[in-house]
Order: sequence, then structure tokens, then C-alpha cells
Amino acid sequence: MNSFALAARPHVNSQTDTLLTNALAKVSPEAQTKARKTAEDFEAMFLNSMFSQMTSSVKGDGPFGDTTGTGVWRSMLTEQYAKSFAKSGGVGISNDVYRTLILQQANRAS
Repeated sequence: MNSFALAARPHVNSQTDTLLTNALAKVSPEAQTKARKTAEDFEAMFLNSMFSQMTSSVKGDGPFGDTTGTGVWRSMLTEQYAKSFAKSGGVGISNDVYRTLILQQANRAS
């Protein structure tokens, strides 16, 4: 899993992210795990929206055709693609969301 929570020293642009490192010390491991899951779910939702838009105008035969059945199937397929992409690292949105969530939680703890 691509995760700041599992890294010994979080990095941003090849530089140690001291702000995040300090924030992680103030946030419980359970909260870190929950924040990572929330960030990953957010990225999956975003990717699902993108994938749905990419296939919304596809017409024709086969699995990407334009029937009621294939429309339902396509929506389930894009949802699973999005979850799979997000779980394997996605496009980087989840790391930024995770960082923001951890910083907010650390500020509340202070």
C-alpha cells in the first residue's frame, strides 16, 4: 500500500515533510488508518466519476454498447476499476487528502 502512515519519514518532492512527521506523532495509529481509508475512498469516488464520464458516450455492440443491461454492467465495472486504481496508488489524490486530514487532526489535538 502506498501510504504516508507506513513510511518512516514522509516525503514531498524528495524533501522530508517535517510538518506531516510531527503531525503523525500527535495522531493515533487508528486515526491514521481511518484517514488513509477515507482518503483512498475519496480518490476511488473521484476516479469512478472520471471513468464514468469517459464511457458515457460510448455506443455500439459488446460490453460497452448502449443498452440498459450494459449500462448497469458498465457502472459496476467502472466502480471496481476506480477502487482498484485507488488501492494501488491511484493518481496521487489520496496522499494529499491523507496529509490534509492528518494535519487537521493534529491541529485539533494541540
